[in-house]
This record gives sequence, structure tokens and C-alpha cells, in this order.
Amino acid sequence: MTTRPDPSTTPWASIDIGSNSFRLELARLSGDRYQRITYIKEAVRLGAGLDAQGMLTEAAMERGLNCLKGFGEQLTGVPPERIRAVATQTLREARNRNAFLARAQAVLGHPIEVISGREEARLIFAGVARLQPSDKPRLVIDIGGRSTEMILGSGRKPLLAESFGVGSVGLSMRFFADGVYTAEAFRAAQVAAGAELEEALTLFRPELWQEALGSSGTVGAVSQILAAAGQTDGRITPDALRWCIAQCIAAGGQDKLQLPGLKDDRRPVVAGGLCILYTLLTQFGIAELLPTKGALRQGVIFDLAERLQPSGARDPRGASVIELQERFGVDKPQAERVATQAEALYRQLAPDPAPELLRELSWAAALHEVGMWISHHDHHRHSAYVIAHVDAAGFSTNQLQRLSALALGQRGGLRKMESQLADPSLLEQLIALRLAVVLCHGRTSVTAGSPKLERAGKQLTLHLPKSWSGEQARTRFLLKEEAEAWARTAVLEFVVA
Repeated sequence: MTTRPDPSTTPWASIDIGSNSFRLELARLSGDRYQRITYIKEAVRLGAGLDAQGMLTEAAMERGLNCLKGFGEQLTGVPPERIRAVATQTLREARNRNAFLARAQAVLGHPIEVISGREEARLIFAGVARLQPSDKPRLVIDIGGRSTEMILGSGRKPLLAESFGVGSVGLSMRFFADGVYTAEAFRAAQVAAGAELEEALTLFRPELWQEALGSSGTVGAVSQILAAAGQTDGRITPDALRWCIAQCIAAGGQDKLQLPGLKDDRRPVVAGGLCILYTLLTQFGIAELLPTKGALRQGVIFDLAERLQPSGARDPRGASVIELQERFGVDKPQAERVATQAEALYRQLAPDPAPELLRELSWAAALHEVGMWISHHDHHRHSAYVIAHVDAAGFSTNQLQRLSALALGQRGGLRKMESQLADPSLLEQLIALRLAVVLCHGRTSVTAGSPKLERAGKQLTLHLPKSWSGEQARTRFLLKEEAEAWARTAVLEFVVA
């Protein structure tokens, strides 16, 4: 007799590839109970490795790769489906991010997703809301290395989430690169931070929230300094920040700064972080900012656990797809017809499909006509552009790019898809979607028997039912064009039998 492992004792893992630090967290979940097993943080300072052309330097990439190799060794015994690695602002910006990601995924042994700023903000709030629950309207702030996230929410629901391109690493490199602290440099840095954050003043005005919480890196570091110095009990206030800034100016430079509780890995970026904090508190009317337990890495674990629930009902990506359909006036019955037909064909190519690949195909079918809202002409290109550039809760940039590729490839020539067709799993999804679009071209379901699809090596054969007659002449014509499109590639030969 064998016993099944207790799901509550099986660990979850998140990897946060930030601009200043990389973090690994292993934890167990049991209901609402969260138990940390392992937490590792390394100050990689990846964001400091972006050169003037927006390229990651080799030295910065090596620091990141060495860290991720160590993280990968810690993941032994964690089921792959319970691991999620996310990357934030620096890899949103880096022009050579794909080259770094290919190497990083190899050493980590797991895919890495680049998430948008708003998605990062949503996940931060998820971590805070679960580990520090409250029904009060609250403002949550997270100052990272190259971005700052602000979220309004109540309970577990984020009401507004935004990301701004200013962080402790970027601001420190711009105004304190030489390690010299002057009153003029602090004023200039605060003005720059204020200019970036000014557009958020009405969105996050004080009457919309009752408490302000600060998550992760900068907030935690400054809170520790204030508590160690006896300035506050860890609360961050405008007066306490003025004291910190005065200490920096009095020291005259980074090397001479002697703030109690200041760790060496935080020293190069503390000035920029203080400027952003002071700007936030004074401009947004925050009397005190309380450090909070939750952060991005916990939010990633909570979100992943919800995705893997059998019903999938709490996966935010499903709600995002429905919202996009409504926003762009998608013909939902047609989208459902195409999705149903595409799944039936896909299961013939992949009899035991990975659930995530099946969901991707369904979402691609649901959104394949969003471009119709812009123009019927070349709507597949418009659909691809919209999907690739939209902020959709739950989706990483990587996954939106994949859905965009499927939308682009739903019709027409295939040369535009040449590089993507080298991915076997995407190729199978694309075959199923293209044929489903053809079979449902009349905006009616396939009723005269179901076609059968089989693949042997490079030959793909669609067997049409004998019941099909001249009434399907238009469909036969479109399938002939489909065969011609595949014939112009070296990928496979499509035959209609």
C-alpha cells in the first residue's frame, strides 16, 4: 500500500529577480497558514549593470548567473509546477534580456517570466494582503532598484496598481554615482523622483486610504536604521527621513556614512532610496509608513497556488481574458466555437496535453479577434499587437508574447512565424488554432461530422468526414490555401484527405 504525499507539506518556491537583489523563498501552505522554510537574498545589483545603450554588461550578467546557479541547487525536491521565477524592471528595460534569460534559465533549471510593472504591483499586494490581512483601505508602496510600485486596495482586492520608473539603484547611480553626498544632490534627486511620481498624486490621494504600508528592500532597510538609531520604533516619518538625510550630508559621502543598522549591501543605494521615500511621504501626505511582512516573493507563491487549484476559478488570467473580450467587443460565440474546435484538434496532436498549454490555446482563441475592434483588414496583426502590449492581470510578458504569436499566426503566410515555428509546443498550438479558424469561418459550429487530424513526422493529414458534400466547398477551398501556406515552409506538409 502506498501513501500519497501530503500537499500541505510539499514546498512552494518563488524566485524574485530584482534590480538590486535576487531573492529565493521556499514555503509551505496549509489553508491560510504560510510557513517559510528557506529565504536567501543576494545583492546582485543587476540594475547597476545597464549601460548607456540599455544593455546588460557581461559582469552584471555573470553576477546574476552565479546567484541563480546557487538558487537552482536549492530547488531539489520541489515539484516543477510549484516553482515560479519572475523578473522585474531591469529585465523589462534591458535590450539584451533574451540573451540573458536563455543563459539564466539554463543555470536555474526553470523558466523565468518577465512581468509588467502593474503585474508586479498586483503580486506585491497579494503578498501583503495575505500575510498582513486587513479590511481597511490601504496604500502599499514598494521601492525597488529601478521602479516603485503603488497599490490601493482593501482586503485581498487591489483596486488600483501602478508602477513608476524610479528606484533606489537608478536614482543613486544618477545623482550619487561618485559616492559624494551634498544637499544639492539630495534636492536634485528629490525633484527627479517627484517628477516621475507627480502623475500619481490624484490617483493615490490621502482620502482614498486609511493606512500606508511599505514592502520589501528600501522600506525594510530604512525602518531598521530608524529603529537601531532610536529615532522611531521602525515607523518611517518625514521627520525621521530628514534626520537620515542630514546624517548623509554631514558624513559627506557613502564611505564615511555611519548609520546604525545600515548593511553593507544597502550602502550604495541608500541615498536614492531615502530621496524616493521622502518625496512619497511629503507629496502624498503620508504621516507614517509602516513596514509590512508581505512582498513580491510571497505574492508569487500565493498566486501560483491559486492557479493550480483544480477548478482554476481563482486564476486571474481567466478574468483578464473576459475583460479584454468585453473591452474590444469580441464576438464571444465565435471565440467559443474556435476554442472548442481548436482544443479538439490539439488533443489529437497531443493526446495528453500539458494543462498550461491547453489554457494558452483557449486564451489565444478567445482573443484572436480583438484586432477587429481596430480594423477588419489584417485584424490578426492588430490582435497580435494588442495582446503583446496590454497589461493583463496574471499574465507575464513572456506569456503575452506567446499568445501574441499565436494571434499573428492564425491566418495568412507563415514566413512571419519562422522563428516561432521552431518551438514544437507552439507549432502544435498554432496548427490547431489555424485549422479551427478555417473550419469555423462561417461563424457556425462544425456540424457535418468532425475532421480527424494526425501527424507523422513532417506530414500533417486532415481527414474530412465522408458526410461532407458540396456544401463545404468554401471550407475545402480555404483548406487548399492552408496547404499551400504550409508548402511554402520547410516545417511540414499539410494534406487534406
